[in-house]
Amino acid sequence: MKRLLIGLLALALVGCASGYGRPKLPYDAWYIGIAAPRYMEVWVESVDVIDQRGLAFENVHGGVVGYTRKPEGWHKGGGKMMPIGNVDLPEIIFVRWQSLVEPQTYNVRIDIPQWVRDEMVKPQRAYCIGRKSWETRFAHDISIGMAPGGIAKVWVGGPCLEQKEIGRFVGKVDKRGPYQGQSDGEYYRPPTEVARRYIEQHGIPYGSW
Repeated sequence: MKRLLIGLLALALVGCASGYGRPKLPYDAWYIGIAAPRYMEVWVESVDVIDQRGLAFENVHGGVVGYTRKPEGWHKGGGKMMPIGNVDLPEIIFVRWQSLVEPQTYNVRIDIPQWVRDEMVKPQRAYCIGRKSWETRFAHDISIGMAPGGIAKVWVGGPCLEQKEIGRFVGKVDKRGPYQGQSDGEYYRPPTEVARRYIEQHGIPYGSW
């Protein structure tokens, strides 16, 4: 019965979203990027979005992430990018992820300020080094970096544009464990050998994020 109710709610939500029509944006999709510091391995269980219309969209992104060049600090934007089509600009983003090197499971809520949505639809002139040309671009990328301790840092930016920091967020431990308690405590996988060796030698640089 619980699964049936969830299914009916999902169908109602899809119907509600379709009734609103396609979002009026200057591009077909905006993007979410997921990343982590080098060796601080992560598996993202889900990225969910509530857009500025108040509509909820579950599991718009997840899985493996992109990694930075260094374990300490941040790369400012980027990561494994996913186009988010037929979804209006984000108001709230929820991320649930497994920090494989601890191991621990975290949930974080990321509130997106209005200035970010304004930034995402503002045309900007930018110099693209690869093509050696000035072009009009949009900051349609939201990048989320996840680190041990439940730390999440978020930026807005885009191709040829600088990344602007939205904020630093601290997630909460999901006491149910990985996969919402449905895996008998089993995580996606153990850390790779290279990550395990690094942490054995250097530890986890908690204070750097």
